[in-house]
Amino acid sequence: MTEEFDLDVYLRRIGWEGERRADLVTLRGVHLAHMRAIAFENLDALRRTAPSLAPADLMAKLVRSRRGGYCYEHNTLFLLALEALGFRMVTRLAARVVVGADRFESRPRTHMALLVEVPGRPRPYLADVGFGAIGALLEPVPLTTGTEFRGAGRRHRLVHVPHRGPLEMWVLEAYGEGTWVGQYAFTLEPFEKPDFEVINWHVATNPRSPFTQSLYVQRVTSERHLLLHGRLLTETRADGTVGEREVTDAAEVRRLLEEEFGITAPEGAPLLP
Repeated sequence: MTEEFDLDVYLRRIGWEGERRADLVTLRGVHLAHMRAIAFENLDALRRTAPSLAPADLMAKLVRSRRGGYCYEHNTLFLLALEALGFRMVTRLAARVVVGADRFESRPRTHMALLVEVPGRPRPYLADVGFGAIGALLEPVPLTTGTEFRGAGRRHRLVHVPHRGPLEMWVLEAYGEGTWVGQYAFTLEPFEKPDFEVINWHVATNPRSPFTQSLYVQRVTSERHLLLHGRLLTETRADGTVGEREVTDAAEVRRLLEEEFGITAPEGAPLLP
């Protein structure tokens, strides 16, 4: 644990009142609580500003303020929490997002996920509180193939796919609309904090990055998944029903952020193109 990270304040932010132990129950519970408490959003990247990944800044933004963040912020914060809870081996992984891709090699490794060793468990767990898609994990899953995992109403599995490298390529798949859909691909090569400092800067400042081009905000509750992408607001209920509508102006976007996503947008943020 670092001096800048405060476990008590973090757990109050996500509403976790369970045990504080390095075990599977705590890992699953804190993971789900984080997902439901802190929104995914790219407001800094819309201003071509790379958000800080320093512990004190993550606490100030995601924990003490009405803000969210994207994958590097969420999973760095979650890593700090896991270490403070006593998990001794948490590894940063770099993944290629493959949603909508014809070939997984066509995407760069721009997503951050975590591999967590759980005491007493034979396999590590894939954890990820920062994937901004409806196929995101709500609870961590063990690193094994050939098994379907159900967590908080979502279905996932891990598969291997062939590729040219020396390490096995894993793909996280989510089940939806009658089929399995790849979410992201990764190997178990460990990445370090400086690697994600570079990736974070690139994704937040490159004019070709999707996160610098339009607003992308996600919030998950036990009843629904809410996504605001540009002007399109999509609500997916727990029973699978989907509703969509377009927002009219920046004032409505700001109101939605406040009331539905728990986010206070900075003044001057380019909420709409």
